[in-house]
Amino acid sequence: MTNLRAAYPAVDDHGLIGDLRTCALVAGDGTVDWFCPGRFDEPSVFGAVLDSERGGAFRIWVEGATSSQSYVPRSAVLVTRFETPDGAVGEVVDFMVPQEARSSRAAVPAWDRGRETGATLLYRIVRAVRGDVQFSVDCRPRFDYGLVSGTVESVRRGGSAAAVFSGPDRTLSLLSTAPLTVSGGTDDSGLDPGRAGAASAEVLLGPGEAAAFILVADLDEPDDWQPDVAAEVERSLEEVLIFWHGWLAECTYRGRWTDAVHRSAMTLKLLTHAPTGAIVAAPTTALPEQVGGRRNWDYRYTWIRDGSFISRALLDLGFHDEAEAFARWVTDRLAEGPTALGEALHVMYRVDGTSELVEMELPHLEGHRQSAPVRIGNRASEQLQIDVYGEFLYSLSATDHLQSPEGQAAVSRLLDWLVENWARPDEGIWETRGGRRDFTYSRMMCWIAFEYGLRIAPTHENAGMWAVMAHSIAAEINTRGWDESQQSYVHSYGDSAMDAAILFMPFVGFLSPTDPRWASTLAAIEQGLVHDGLCHRYRLSEYNDGLAGDESSFDLCTMMYYVALAQSGAVERAQELFERFLGHAGPTGLFSERLTPEGEQIGNYPQGFTHLGVIWAALALDAALDAELETARGTARLVPANG
Repeated sequence: MTNLRAAYPAVDDHGLIGDLRTCALVAGDGTVDWFCPGRFDEPSVFGAVLDSERGGAFRIWVEGATSSQSYVPRSAVLVTRFETPDGAVGEVVDFMVPQEARSSRAAVPAWDRGRETGATLLYRIVRAVRGDVQFSVDCRPRFDYGLVSGTVESVRRGGSAAAVFSGPDRTLSLLSTAPLTVSGGTDDSGLDPGRAGAASAEVLLGPGEAAAFILVADLDEPDDWQPDVAAEVERSLEEVLIFWHGWLAECTYRGRWTDAVHRSAMTLKLLTHAPTGAIVAAPTTALPEQVGGRRNWDYRYTWIRDGSFISRALLDLGFHDEAEAFARWVTDRLAEGPTALGEALHVMYRVDGTSELVEMELPHLEGHRQSAPVRIGNRASEQLQIDVYGEFLYSLSATDHLQSPEGQAAVSRLLDWLVENWARPDEGIWETRGGRRDFTYSRMMCWIAFEYGLRIAPTHENAGMWAVMAHSIAAEINTRGWDESQQSYVHSYGDSAMDAAILFMPFVGFLSPTDPRWASTLAAIEQGLVHDGLCHRYRLSEYNDGLAGDESSFDLCTMMYYVALAQSGAVERAQELFERFLGHAGPTGLFSERLTPEGEQIGNYPQGFTHLGVIWAALALDAALDAELETARGTARLVPANG
């Protein structure tokens, strides 16, 4: 295990950079070990996070130095800092630039116009902060998830050194202000890591000196790419900082956990696909839910549920544009008509709105810390998850788009379909593979769909039917979803197992946080699913989810548990647990999907669900703490002054 840990930095020992079309992970040692140019779900060219030998990577390091990582405040610009034993300090600055950040340019250079046709640019600056620092550079892409090494050639671009890597379907060009040496790339089989095409450099810098690298994927007419690299990198750094500072200035949050909320908001923004408005659940695939286990899924797609909740969290912070764009994206899917299975919406889509997500394994990759199989695609796309309609309408009912005639028409079509289909057993929010059930949470989300549909289109000709449906579903949940013997709402009808998704009941208004039924349900969840302040989705000892292996606590459930505590009056306890959880963030403040008992973030990373949960927990705690302060002030005003 020691060797594996050395070969694979921890999942949470990474920072995220992106251009609102795709992302890259940069490990704490300066390695770009995950990068899919063009779009989140494109094949990787750097995938060492899934196979340290065959995956490909872009490494920059200082031999013998220790490293640490942080973001430039209020931005998605990442800095990896190296310190040598003799006290010299160097930095690598990594970033990508959203196309939207370049709109202020008076004139776009000819080479940069390639971005309009899908080019992706990744910028890396190396600089010496104190003393003389020698950086080692090794760029070794592996195309098509590490299957193909491709070829490499040395060229000149605008007076700068360049290496051009060519694979079957794409080209990468690395431009540098430092001399590059190219090697390998003689065999495109991809089976021998030693033959992968590489570009390397040794860069010795004195105090205050810097060198720059730009990696460009899929640039049209690369021979026209003749920038002044140093000037272009500095200008792009200024643009990206202005962009993030401007975007974050729209945030309305003024609470107690500003750093965590701002970092979560920027992370959610990085998961958005600006051209379409779609939002991915996470930018990675197959990072294991259990090291050595088989629960390794591809999250680089847009779930209706995840995207809706992410949109709502951003909306709660004052970011309206993202919510409006996602609402339009979903109604565009509704306008396409019923799915092949006759449903109003698929569970998930690619960011371009297509829905072919065939799940397959990549046996040539060993997986993160040998956690095989590595999967791409997602078979959950074939499931029925009836809850997604409620999550969509709850999250986006206040958007201008859904309130418009076009939006109301889309909502009415959705609800008319739901009238006929709400009672169907489904696979549920957790996408289990153990067969369909009458999940209590799914029924509650159907209730939500009708309740919020009535708010969106109260005068619709079918509004009376929607009201009847809402009343009927609520009555059913309160009878069939309630277990009298343990005094709690349960996982599914006729089953006494607990389900952390029930924590959403007071959050969405199905129950009051002070309802006696909720108090006993929360107590049952605490007893059955919470350990050391961390919450599991369900217990495998009580419910067979049809999957092999075990799982750790689920970060979104943990956040919703803190929300429930805060809303139910246990504010100090919720605050203590929340702040303890925040201490488990990676060095860059990012969270994965799960937290192991040892305190390590694990699973696809960073996880949108977790970061929206951080936002909701902070907002709930702020509201509860502010209410306590107001009560204390009111009590103080009632106490007469002495004398």
